[in-house]
Amino acid sequence: MLDSIALKPATPDHAEAVTAALIRNRDHMRRWDPDRPASFFTPEAQAERLANPDVHRWHLVDGDLIVGEATLSNLVRGALSSVDLGYWVDAAYTGRGLATRLAEESCRAARDDLGLHRVGASTLVDNVVSQRVLHKCGFEQIGTAPRYLHINGEWRDNHLFQRILYDGPHQRAS
Repeated sequence: MLDSIALKPATPDHAEAVTAALIRNRDHMRRWDPDRPASFFTPEAQAERLANPDVHRWHLVDGDLIVGEATLSNLVRGALSSVDLGYWVDAAYTGRGLATRLAEESCRAARDDLGLHRVGASTLVDNVVSQRVLHKCGFEQIGTAPRYLHINGEWRDNHLFQRILYDGPHQRAS
């Protein structure tokens, strides 16, 4: 049931639960993820990743389980005023609108909390499910980047997307 799933800011305290989620979903996410060393799938590595102050991160939580994550990274202020969105949802929880919820909340935070103009995202060319999520959330495709990311052992083409959050004068985060 979706009502039991909460959206919470990520903290290093989630390291054990995130590690369990990543191990549980390793095969599910392999086709979209870069190759990861075994050390990535440890609570220590996840605590370090979750403590990074340059990445804004939220978790979908169902009881004691982490069932999804959204990240805003590569934040650029100034004339670009932009950030990149990434997200994943547990294989057992797909098809319930949770990725859309993560993307929408990330865009709200980018606009309201960070005062940004734009959110960018990319998907592998064949990841039509994620492309549908982005379209539902108001993203538009702005191009295709050949050999953009090294995913699952090879350089892969990606579609690039953006969502403009506002068109007014430059804002500063309060």
